[in-house]
Amino acid sequence: MTLDKNKMIAYCNTFSKNTLMETLQIEYIDAGEDFLVAKMPVTAAVHQPMGLLHGGASVALAESVGSAASHFFIDAETQEIRGIEIAANHLKSIRSGVVYGTARIIHKGRSLHLWEIKITDEEGNLISLCKLTNMVLSKTTNKK
Repeated sequence: MTLDKNKMIAYCNTFSKNTLMETLQIEYIDAGEDFLVAKMPVTAAVHQPMGLLHGGASVALAESVGSAASHFFIDAETQEIRGIEIAANHLKSIRSGVVYGTARIIHKGRSLHLWEIKITDEEGNLISLCKLTNMVLSKTTNKK
């Protein structure tokens, strides 16, 4: 499969308008045939009360980048993606800066995609390790 990196990034950033991704300032910045990368600033807007990056914000970044990446393996005219399970291990805390979510495909089936998403800081330290399962659905079966 040959994918145009710049088109992939532009597509992801366009469909993020007026969504949680825009609220969290998630920006897609790199892409390839088996991965997608997004970044998110760590500010008070994504802190928990102790002034650290909220685990839920990390999970939102992970699910956003993993779900967006699945779009490149489907026919968007007839299919859509739903995240059905996500698991996260938060390994290190961070108070400020930028975190990066890198989704890499583990399994690409016809109906399920399994992604590993690593959330890292600007120095490459692992902040969270996530696993996301996406279901591929037919658009015709969801019009109820």
